[in-house]
Amino acid sequence: QNYPLYIRSVPTENELKFHYTVHTSLDVVDEKISAMGKALVDQRELYLGLLYPTEDYKVYGYVTNSKVKFVMVVDSSNTALRDNEIRSMFRKLHNSYTDIMCNPFYNPGDCIHSRAFDNMVNSMMMQVC
Repeated sequence: QNYPLYIRSVPTENELKFHYTVHTSLDVVDEKISAMGKALVDQRELYLGLLYPTEDYKVYGYVTNSKVKFVMVVDSSNTALRDNEIRSMFRKLHNSYTDIMCNPFYNPGDCIHSRAFDNMVNSMMMQVC
């Protein structure tokens, strides 16, 4: 339904700009999914790649089998991040999200409030920065 379950940004002073970027990228994710059509259903790899670059950021996308969308916004000046690193970060996010979904106290569709998920996201962000 395209509402955020979890948003984390560093630095926090431009948080509204990141919210806008994430919401606008959901349209691009939908376009890529519809363009891939049935081929997306047959693939096990659901990494969408670079959705679009801006002057300051690169926006990447990933979709799970249950149509949950992950969007990652990375600073364009960070040339150390390659496609394989982004792909592995999305896999790690997907695995942590799966762990949350397996929690019997989590209601699907609710915002994510998990210390383990926060710690995993923070550790990924510290590796990138």
